[in-house]
Amino acid sequence: MDECGGLKPIVRLVKRGLFPIVQLGIPILLIVFGTIDLGKAVIASDEKEVKSAQSRLIKRFIYAALVFFVVAMVNALMGIVATGQAEDANTGSWAVCWKNV
Repeated sequence: MDECGGLKPIVRLVKRGLFPIVQLGIPILLIVFGTIDLGKAVIASDEKEVKSAQSRLIKRFIYAALVFFVVAMVNALMGIVATGQAEDANTGSWAVCWKNV
């Protein structure tokens, strides 16, 4: 019996494909692009541009941390919801689906 009700490929794609890409890929890209911007500003030797690039880099670090932790919290919340099953609700199959995928 399929505990995911035919949604196993979608759940697998989200849990093993989308979550890791978003959690790791986006923060890495934000930090790399911020570093490139800062490098361009340093090479240009414009003090105003360097300060602007520094502030953008700091903002991108913050955004990268937020993206990383939001995805981690969503993943943890899905795990909690999957294990916190009520007797009258039909969440047992969801818990098995989320854990086994």
